[in-house]
Amino acid sequence: MNFSLYIAKRYLLSKSSNNAINIMTLIASAGVIIASAALFIVLSVFAGLKNYSLQFSSFVDPDLKIFPAEGKSFMFSDDDKNTLTNIQGVASFSEVIEERIILKSENKNLLATLKGVDSNFLNVTYIDSMVTKGYWFTPNSNEVVSGWGISHNLSFGILDFRKALSLYVPKPGKGQISSIKGAYNAVYVNNVGLFDINEELNDEYVFSDIGLAKQLLNYKDNQISALELKLNPEADENEVRDAINSTFKNRFVIKNREQLNEALFKMLNTENLAIYLIFTLVIIIALFNVIGAIIMMILDKKKSLNTLFNLGTEPKTIKSIFFWQGSLMTFVSGIIGVVLGFLIVLAQQSFALIMLTPDLPYPVVLKFFNIIIVLTTIFGLGIIASRIASQRITKKLIQS
Repeated sequence: MNFSLYIAKRYLLSKSSNNAINIMTLIASAGVIIASAALFIVLSVFAGLKNYSLQFSSFVDPDLKIFPAEGKSFMFSDDDKNTLTNIQGVASFSEVIEERIILKSENKNLLATLKGVDSNFLNVTYIDSMVTKGYWFTPNSNEVVSGWGISHNLSFGILDFRKALSLYVPKPGKGQISSIKGAYNAVYVNNVGLFDINEELNDEYVFSDIGLAKQLLNYKDNQISALELKLNPEADENEVRDAINSTFKNRFVIKNREQLNEALFKMLNTENLAIYLIFTLVIIIALFNVIGAIIMMILDKKKSLNTLFNLGTEPKTIKSIFFWQGSLMTFVSGIIGVVLGFLIVLAQQSFALIMLTPDLPYPVVLKFFNIIIVLTTIFGLGIIASRIASQRITKKLIQS
């Protein structure tokens, strides 16, 4: 093994007498360098775009959200609140009510989701920082905060007392009745703020005080539809889940931020896998050059190989020489490519070389895991390519 590796190093570092082979070797190495750098850069860019896409959900989604195991709502007593507060790892929690409603402004109607929240909601999420016009509603009032999309579709703004804004929900057990007064509960509200998070949320949500939501839905004092939890920074999510499940047996379903955005995470993970596979194909194509360069090197070194054979070197050992040469070539080229990609990503982070918009640099994230992925891919495929090329050596070829 040491003999084969030593000869492989000599072959890799020495120039061939045939200039065409030297050029082909450089092209093969350059292909691997560019492919590995490209894969690392693309993975870093995608990680940046993923973080950029998900950062908005962190403003509105809690660390954990608790839903009833059955039905749309549940009773949560003062004793339950004290019990939840005493669970280790829970920093804060908020009671919420979510329900589909009809939002009416003058002659325009729109289906939306009303989310009634208590005064502790701003300790669990940071949605008030996403209010770009107006302010967050005052607790125990008929004020609401709407998304920009809803505001645009219904043509209302903030503190617009000239336009009556009302919320409607069907009364339980009334069926389909044409008269709004007979079939719906209604409250009049005043929009005091507009939030801007993303298109989906902007077109969907209206936030109000939880008391207003209870009034509209005829909920009892301790009746809610969900609990949203903020965990301590050092808390273990799984331990908190287990503690809640053991304390409130079979009462709740618990979801984390990823599970709350399951469709989005699946889409991003699928795209990430597709990009990785596409650039892996590019690397495979680049490694064909490595195979060609090794085969050309084998043909160029036939006399030397014949000499080694006559000195007693077995064909198996001679094969391992070129296997090691190809593996070293891809190893060195892969390292250089990753370093080059790392420097480019670092430069983008530091100097914002490429911009998405005049104010937003292209997001990139440096992850050690991406380095492992790229190097593992390069080395694994490089070993396979080297093995394929070295199998060209036969006893007949050496002696010819």
